[in-house]
Amino acid sequence: MTVPPFHEHSFGALINRFCDVRQRTEALAGPLTAEDQTVQSMPDTSPTKWHRAHTTWFFETFLLAQFEVGYKPLDPTYNYLWNSYYETVGDRFPRPDRGLLTRPGIAEISRYRQDTDRRVRALLETAPAAQQDELGALIQLGTNHEEQHQELLLMDIKHVLSKNPFGPVYAPAAPAPFQDSGPLAWVDFEGGVVPVGRPEDASGFAFDNEGPRHDVLLRPFRIADRLITSGEWLEFMSDGGYERHELWLSDGWHLSRRERWDAPLYWREQDGEWLVHTLGGTRPVNLEEPVCHVSFYEADAYATWAGHRLATEFEWEHVASSRPVAGRFMTENGPAGEVSPHPAPAGPTTGDVRQLFGDCWEWTESAYRPFPGYRPPPGAIGEYNGKFMINTMVLRGGCAFTPPGHTRATYRNFFHPDTRWHLSGVRLASDI
Repeated sequence: MTVPPFHEHSFGALINRFCDVRQRTEALAGPLTAEDQTVQSMPDTSPTKWHRAHTTWFFETFLLAQFEVGYKPLDPTYNYLWNSYYETVGDRFPRPDRGLLTRPGIAEISRYRQDTDRRVRALLETAPAAQQDELGALIQLGTNHEEQHQELLLMDIKHVLSKNPFGPVYAPAAPAPFQDSGPLAWVDFEGGVVPVGRPEDASGFAFDNEGPRHDVLLRPFRIADRLITSGEWLEFMSDGGYERHELWLSDGWHLSRRERWDAPLYWREQDGEWLVHTLGGTRPVNLEEPVCHVSFYEADAYATWAGHRLATEFEWEHVASSRPVAGRFMTENGPAGEVSPHPAPAGPTTGDVRQLFGDCWEWTESAYRPFPGYRPPPGAIGEYNGKFMINTMVLRGGCAFTPPGHTRATYRNFFHPDTRWHLSGVRLASDI
């Protein structure tokens, strides 16, 4: 997570970025009531107000506490309440109980954000040139960290609202016009020894887990030109996909039986029709849109049923690295109502790979492990990624909730294989 030296004009742009990212979080929370922002619907999710407070605590802990002259916390208890997993920093409030924090309320959280923003801006605007490199690196990390939480905020509130029988809508959305995704096609790749990971001389920000850059051997492979659609997933369901143990990995099969999975998360059948819950409300499933909110176990079972497999993260990166980062990201600096409420159909076949970015995070068959030569940064910042490199699977590509400019071909997301509340989909691959 190193950055090149900041010149005066670029450091000023970084201050503006800090302000923009912080304002966007508040815009995303804007449509929600105090009650909405307090609820935690399961241990994997966090209340909206916790996201707002935790991202603020990050800047307080790693900038103000280290660099502000005469630093005093607004409230010493906040270090316990809003710390997520940083053992180096101290104890923390239990994650599964975050929804019990009725106090401080959202008004206090707003004051905390405003106070921290004012102090961070003052620190940056008066920073001597000798400190700008270090401060700039922390601001880049902090703003990218907050963008991650913007996406999580939307995923989490989607889960919260899905539990309410009144069917509250986060962002009203007009019905999307019908768009055909076209038949599934394949694009072939020769393979060979290819470089993967973030180049050391690349400009812009990257998380530490995106490197070091290294070579991998890819066997000749083909990859599907688009994501699997909801209509294709219904075929899997109709063919007993959730009842056929031979399609499933053992852990996934037992979990799916225990949890009684019979469809993707947020799907429910009513009067013979499948409906899906989205940020824009509950509506009939669009057969042409990508299926989403499926676990790795479901994705792998589907691939087995289809006679194919999931791509490795290196195959995916090799494909994506030569294609533009473009997709249905939420509108930059736009109001919360402009958040894409759901992934969109792929559109007409182009002869090339589509939907790599901005619809669904794509499960890969790669375990989340360090690249050769990886070393976590020293100190508390080193806890950001490295200690999670076990028992999780890599996802690539970004989703409809990902902030604009936040993803890239080398971006490595990761979740446990049983999780479904994040916006994850399926792309097939196959050996040649």
